Amino acid sequence: MTNPSGKFSQDSQSSHVFAKSPEPSGSENAMAEPTENFIEDALADYESSLIGYANTILHDPDRARDVVQETFIKLCQQDLSQIRHSVKTWLFTVCRNRALDILRKENRVQPLQDYQWDHLEGTGQQPDEAAESQERDAQIRHTLGRLSENQREVILLKFQQGLTYQEITEITGLTSGNIGFLIHTGLKRLRDLLPPEILRR
Repeated sequence: MTNPSGKFSQDSQSSHVFAKSPEPSGSENAMAEPTENFIEDALADYESSLIGYANTILHDPDRARDVVQETFIKLCQQDLSQIRHSVKTWLFTVCRNRALDILRKENRVQPLQDYQWDHLEGTGQQPDEAAESQERDAQIRHTLGRLSENQREVILLKFQQGLTYQEITEITGLTSGNIGFLIHTGLKRLRDLLPPEILRR
């Protein structure tokens, strides 16, 4: 379970995964500590982004957090030596597949229909600036909903999550050429659909 902030609580199901066994031997402790640190670092680096990504698919923040918790529990069960150098794409792939599995089971055929733009607190925006920013985000969100599913997904992975073409290929199974084409045509359609004043801001 997760707390309202979306972070794993100390008494959650995941907390016991990181707990050390009583009085481990020296060799066991030496192996367990790097593993524990690796998973804690992965949580700190990717948990928030994964929740946002899962939410673009499921449109349900609570279920998105559950999917991400399942993703990290699965990470704890992996041979980390096999995925240590590709943990980011591994996490996004597992998260995506789990979220899409939920959609398929519920016969929900329109994932990624909306996009929740991240707003940073304490940016120093004045109220009128914040209102303009929210209006702009709403228009972009609405326009993203008019793109094809593949266009939306690769644009979000590229520009929201900052993934490379190779990482998007590993997550989606699309070729680099397909990804480039989808991004190009998706952005062109966004420019055609969005009011000029939005693009100038």
